[in-house]
Amino acid sequence: MKKVLLFAATALITTIVACGPSAEEKKAEEQRMADSIAAADAAMKAAEEAATAAAAATTDSMATDSTAHTDSTHAGH
Repeated sequence: MKKVLLFAATALITTIVACGPSAEEKKAEEQRMADSIAAADAAMKAAEEAATAAAAATTDSMATDSTAHTDSTHAGH
């Protein structure tokens, strides 16, 4: 009986291990993860650059508007 249980356990473990990903599949998954991380980093950098550019444009626009407002208030005097 012990031999039958040992054989069944061995067959079960072999089946479970055989169902796992191959070395090639593991490498492909690691590459996919690395590509995904690189894409996310690039998107984050682009978003930061866009936010910086938008903030600079807003600051420039506010400075221009402020100057125009000052000039128009003093023009009537």
